[in-house]
Parts: sequence; C-alpha cells; structure tokens
Amino acid sequence: MERLKSNRVPKRAEPRKSDPHNVSSASTIGRNISSAATKKRGVGELASSVNRMSLEENKTGSGTFTFNNEKVIGTGTFASVSQATIAETGEVVAIKKVLQDRRYKNRELEIMKDLHHPNIVTLRHSYFTQGEKPDEMFLNLVMDFIPETIYRVTKDYVHQKQPMPILLVKLYAYQIMRSIAYLHATGVCHRDIKPQNVLVDTNSHIVKLCDFGSAKKLVKGEPNVSYICSRYYRAPELIFGATDYTTAIDVWSGAAVIAELILGQPLFPGESSIDQLVEVIKILGTPTRNQINDMNPNYIERRFPQIRQQPLDRIFKAGTPPDIIDFLSGILVYSPQLRPTALQSLAHPCFDILRDENTRLPNGNPLPSLFNWTPEERSAGNLQLFRQLTPRWFRA
Repeated sequence: MERLKSNRVPKRAEPRKSDPHNVSSASTIGRNISSAATKKRGVGELASSVNRMSLEENKTGSGTFTFNNEKVIGTGTFASVSQATIAETGEVVAIKKVLQDRRYKNRELEIMKDLHHPNIVTLRHSYFTQGEKPDEMFLNLVMDFIPETIYRVTKDYVHQKQPMPILLVKLYAYQIMRSIAYLHATGVCHRDIKPQNVLVDTNSHIVKLCDFGSAKKLVKGEPNVSYICSRYYRAPELIFGATDYTTAIDVWSGAAVIAELILGQPLFPGESSIDQLVEVIKILGTPTRNQINDMNPNYIERRFPQIRQQPLDRIFKAGTPPDIIDFLSGILVYSPQLRPTALQSLAHPCFDILRDENTRLPNGNPLPSLFNWTPEERSAGNLQLFRQLTPRWFRA
C-alpha cells in the first residue's frame, strides 16, 4: 500500500493562446448562414481495473483512506473520472485524475479548496500519484459522486418524447444560476459551463456545478484567453476575440444551458467558432456597431449580413411559459454589461413558484434548500435584493 501526500507546485500562468477560428470576415459569416446540426461527443471507453490507493493527511483531516477504483465514468484530453469506494466507510465517490505539469500550481485544486456551497460539488480529498513514465505526475481530486448530469437527464426526456416538467426546468435553472452567483462572489469565473458539467441528483433534484479545470479568478486589466468555453455555450464576446471579458460569460452560458432544458437540444449549435456566431446572429440578429464595441472594442471588422432578430417565443414550443422566455431574453443579449448578474437573475418572477411555501417536487417531497445563503452570496447583493430573494415564510 502506497502512502501519498498532497504536494504544492508553482501557480499556473494563463497560457497565451489564440483562437484559430475567431471571426475574421463578414463574408465568412455570410457564407455560413445555414442550419447547423449538433454533434454528439462520445466518451471514450476505458478498461476498468481495481486500484487500491491510500491518502495520508487528506483535505478533511489526518488519517489514511483507501480508494477502490471501480470503473471509469468519463474521459477527456487531460483527465479521467472514475467511480470509487472509500474502503473504510463504504462511501461512493468520484475521483478526477488530472495530468500535471510540474512547473505550475494546479489552479483547479486551489480554487476547489475554497468552494463550500450546496450547489457546488464538494472536494473531499486530494493527492498525487506517479504515472508510468518517470516524469508523469497526476493530481487526484476526490469529490461527491453524483451519477447524473443535466445533459443525460435532458436526453432521457428527449428519448421519451416528453418535455421536461417546467417546475424542474425552473428548479434546475435556479440552482444553476445560484451556483454561478456563488462562484462569482468568490471572484472565480468558471469559463466552461455546459450540461455535462452540471450534476443532478434525480431523487432530491439538487444540482451541483462541477469541473473547474478552466476556472480562473479574473483580475481587471489582466488579459485572458478568448478561446475558452465549450462552443455551444460560448458567449459572443469570446467569439469576437475579447480578452478582457468578465464573469458575464458564465451568465450567458448558464442561460444557454437552461434553454437546452426546454428545447431538448442546444439553442446555438454552431459547427465551428465562426458558425457559432452565425447561430447567435440567426436568433439575436446582426449586432450593431455599439454592441460589437461592447463585446470587443478592438474588433476591426464591423460589416455583417443584416439579419433581423427573432423573438425567443418563436424559438420555443407553444406552451412554454412566457416568464421563463422573458428570463432568458434578458440574459441572451450581446452587450455583456446589460446582462443581469447571476444573483440578480434569481429575483426574476419566473422563480416565484420556487418561493411558494406550498410548492412540492413531482414526487410530493419538499423542494431542496434554496435560500440558505452563504456569507459570500450575501456580500454580493444588497439587503433589498435578498428581501426579494428570500420568502417571508423562510425568514420567519
């Protein structure tokens, strides 16, 4: 049995990286005004094996824990996620294994250590393991195991040819935005919010945001890479090459995810970065010069095909509640500064049903806790806002 201790490495610097697909010409946009099909991204299958590992001096205190890896449940370019069991307690956990660069401190680990919120996945332990090669080192993040994602739950409803119940849409939407609000209150921008990164317990319907591999504390005046965030959920200022963006990019992504809960498919299914802007333009219309300036004042090309904006109520199926459409319409706008903050968005009337003491889950159980505000959340809003957000029956 190998004993492993957490190690510290220098802080990772923001890589200098350009988007080879950033919008370059209006003519390219014109040629791409066409319907785009969504692409399914499969998760690679890996042979599962049982590995016994122990951790000394873990995040939650001293002691030794043995993790029995049972199966790989997800893979990516630089990481894999396995389902495991803590031998000493029998608890099921998820372990994310990330290939490390010894020259840098892992930003994800440092960020997750400071996150404590009911709608953020909890980091339980962390440890390093040696790879097969002498210079390979892996960071292992031990987290709560939640088997479902918003992505899979949405697909299940599509396969059943049923819309997701609007109460669940609103409940998931609220928790998604609340998780973003908390994250922003800590100064962190997630930068990769998508359905696959939103976990959900289908019994309690508690939602938790996960995967902070792209997350960063944004510092005003410091440039950031614009080629970030999964394409369908990428805010337009990123497509326009902005490097001084704000946390408003997460709010856009959250709204795009929520729209997908209703539609059963991405709202903006671009096949490339250029085509992604085409998909946005087809709904929001051609951005004005002022809107382009709001997104990226350094963007030079300002001529685009003139496309009229489509009201969102024409995009969603008949019977979609007007209040949720109004909620999304207020967020999915070109100018980042005109979007509400994630915390402000929680005050929208579409969430009033969640503030009703008599509202119950479809199975008759009470809603999960929605108003147990953290100090970080309270620091991000004023007293008047929290009076709107917190129902009287909860305050009594």
